[in-house]
Amino acid sequence: MAETSTVARPYAKAAFEYARDQKALEAWSGHLALAAQAVVDTDFNAKVVGNPKLSRGQKTELLLEVCGELDESLRNFLRTVGSRGRFAALPAIAEQFEALRAREEKRVDVTIVSAFDLDAAQQDKLATALKKRLNREISITTQVDRALMGGVILRAGDTVIDGSVRGRLNRLRDALSA
Repeated sequence: MAETSTVARPYAKAAFEYARDQKALEAWSGHLALAAQAVVDTDFNAKVVGNPKLSRGQKTELLLEVCGELDESLRNFLRTVGSRGRFAALPAIAEQFEALRAREEKRVDVTIVSAFDLDAAQQDKLATALKKRLNREISITTQVDRALMGGVILRAGDTVIDGSVRGRLNRLRDALSA
């Protein structure tokens, strides 16, 4: 069977392009997240998705009922996903949709891991520097990891900038042992 992300990619792309063209990215984002959460829900998954007695159509209608008020285009999208038995891919579809949306809106979520709590001024300084370097709007999440000893590790999508003391010591150790 194909990997979930591979299966999800064309669905996410189609949903994104339609939502972008309809200027409904935010609405689709929220509804896809809701549908993905419903599929991940243990009770729903056990009683509906994993139930061999229900047809794909019945499973789809139950998911639409759980999701509540949806516009017809989104209902049709979920019917298409359900008719092909791809409910398991809904979380990956929602995740890839969000990645496409972030790229379109030129924004990125950045995780800053530091040895100590950062104050607002430090966060603003890092956000300004990252905004300039990445040419995107920045949304910051901070974490504390005392094992870093000092400095920070920045994660923005696939980009990782390790400015921690631990990282520098590891690189120095590797250089000396080579």
